[in-house]
Amino acid sequence: MGEEPEHANSRGSHSRLEGTLALREPSFTGNVASTTLVGKKVKLRPKRLQDAVTDYGWRTDTELCHLDAAPPMKNSFEEFLSDYTEQLRHPVPGLRFAIETQDGKHIGNLSLFNCDDGKKKAELGIMIGDKAYWDQGYGKDAVTTVIDYVFTQTTWQNVFLKTLDWNIRAHKCFERCGFISKGMLHYNGCDFIIMEISRQG
Repeated sequence: MGEEPEHANSRGSHSRLEGTLALREPSFTGNVASTTLVGKKVKLRPKRLQDAVTDYGWRTDTELCHLDAAPPMKNSFEEFLSDYTEQLRHPVPGLRFAIETQDGKHIGNLSLFNCDDGKKKAELGIMIGDKAYWDQGYGKDAVTTVIDYVFTQTTWQNVFLKTLDWNIRAHKCFERCGFISKGMLHYNGCDFIIMEISRQG
């Protein structure tokens, strides 16, 4: 997912490109997340090119990457933006949302991926990247909002996730959302707890 960030190239280009992103919005061919979901504290909206600025900052943040069991990104902002634009034009199957406060501030991301229509299940990933919004219920509201959507508007029966075994804050949040622990997974030197929530409860 990337390595140590190269600050020399990222800062100046970061500021320069931020003002021109609106002029370079790609024409999308299949962004699956075309609906905005509204919760009590957050809105989940489709990803857009302007999100690249905050997403790049989060992908190069050591603490956030540690929580995601990944090294910080090494790519320059220009390289990241090129890949980002291509991903928006040709999204992988699933749902990718930006998490916004009710007043429109982008504070994180949420996705449903590894979607298996045959087994009727999908994997959840979430990050509250803006640390000023940690421990205030924004993550919980984002998760419960998307789970309500999944179980009322899709045929998926189960949603699962993987979280690092030492991330107690995440475990408690997911438990409050209705997820239960289903087992352990050791991958790439890390231990993960597998958690799941089902339509049947």
